[in-house]
Amino acid sequence: MNDMITVRGFVASEVKSSTTTRGTSTASFRLGTTERRYDRATNTWVDGNTNWYTVQSFRYLAGHVGCSVKKGQRVLVVGKLRLRQWEHEGRVYHVAEIDAESVGHDLMWGSANFTRMTGASAPADAAPAGEVPGTPDRSNDWDSDDHEQVPPEDESIVRDVDGPDGTGPLLVNTTTGELVGAGV
Repeated sequence: MNDMITVRGFVASEVKSSTTTRGTSTASFRLGTTERRYDRATNTWVDGNTNWYTVQSFRYLAGHVGCSVKKGQRVLVVGKLRLRQWEHEGRVYHVAEIDAESVGHDLMWGSANFTRMTGASAPADAAPAGEVPGTPDRSNDWDSDDHEQVPPEDESIVRDVDGPDGTGPLLVNTTTGELVGAGV
């Protein structure tokens, strides 16, 4: 079976990072997804069955998963579902694995601060044609010595969203979607 799947659940194990003999980075963790439903008879939410998956990631995604994902966090995983079975001492075992293409935090349960990676931590083909990864884009630099030149537009705008610590509105860079002045 080789189907795409999107799963929402909790990280149930520490992320195990390693490198293959050919030098490919890998990271894996166990993911649990538990069905919740409202029981009208008792007027409470009850947990149903838990499905378990082994999530595997490779290359750049593996490095980012290793740095970002921790046991107990809620995540979303998109990838290829693989169902395997084997027999040992007369008993048949089944495992569901997901070869992840994307992994991210589930913002229904908390907030995150995304940091876009450049240079050696991102694929070389992610850069626009003619641009070398990791080199700054000089086309938007403003030379303060040229008084006739107009400074670039401010790409940050204030949103009416209070910060998590109640400090006031957040500044968001409309080009990248990152928080401005977050100190990270």
